Amino acid sequence: MTEAGGVPARFGDLWAADRARQNAAFDAFMDETGQPVPWAHEVWGEVVAQLGHADNHNRAVAAQLLCNLAAGDPSERIVDDLPALIEVTRDPRFVTARHCLLSLWRIGLAGPVERAAVVAALEGRYRDCAAEKNATLIRNDIVASLRRLCDATGDAGIESTARRLIDLETDPKYRRKYLGHWKPDRAGAARAAQS
Repeated sequence: MTEAGGVPARFGDLWAADRARQNAAFDAFMDETGQPVPWAHEVWGEVVAQLGHADNHNRAVAAQLLCNLAAGDPSERIVDDLPALIEVTRDPRFVTARHCLLSLWRIGLAGPVERAAVVAALEGRYRDCAAEKNATLIRNDIVASLRRLCDATGDAGIESTARRLIDLETDPKYRRKYLGHWKPDRAGAARAAQS
């Protein structure tokens, strides 16, 4: 059942106060938007608006959904909305920030323009998070996201960027941890996790 414009009727459940309804809708729409959907354009503005919602759960849902929608959107709209997503990676609720951060790599699946934009945004975020409370976890998530994007696209330039960022880490313990994402045996494990 769809509303006018082809938007699924249960789309509004993504912003429901009832967590069970919201979570069920989230699971369904994340599955559905794993590939391009014809109604992305109709909901795009609403999803972007939810990035600033007072409820952190809505912000997390919106961030993850927007990353999925972007991967199937050939119009490059995400490039203009990427700063709003990056702002969610600074969310006062760290769990919300992480949900966003771990989804950003999907934007790079849309095409070379989007890939370049998200890699640059992740690089900037890696550099600017050094003084934050959870900097090492943020950096680890960024390196993991770059690895997933590299594996999904085969773009060797992403690995070069990641290794350049890892070289900025002064603590040998964390440098080793970040480099662990680039071990050859990790590629197979990452692909298996995506299936």
